[in-house]
Amino acid sequence: MRRVRQAPNLAIAALWADLLREAGIAASVQRQFLSGVAGEIPPDQCLPEVWVTFDEQLAQAKALIDALLSLPQRRWKCACGELVEGGFESCWNCGRAMP
Repeated sequence: MRRVRQAPNLAIAALWADLLREAGIAASVQRQFLSGVAGEIPPDQCLPEVWVTFDEQLAQAKALIDALLSLPQRRWKCACGELVEGGFESCWNCGRAMP
């Protein structure tokens, strides 16, 4: 087993592990329940981690997570005047689709 990446929280770690599993990579989340001991040990050692079962899948797993983290963030102005940022494809003010 090899560690792919440390996640900022359990929800993100679970999303990353699910992404890897969908790609056919055997992945698991470790350190799921260590947040309760933060303070007893350094907080950065309590963060959840995503691990792959097979060492030969490590490079592919890292590439998939890196690609997910580098998705372009959009910033566009809707016809209603609302500025929409992030990965949204429709306006949260009026519901129009991104041009």
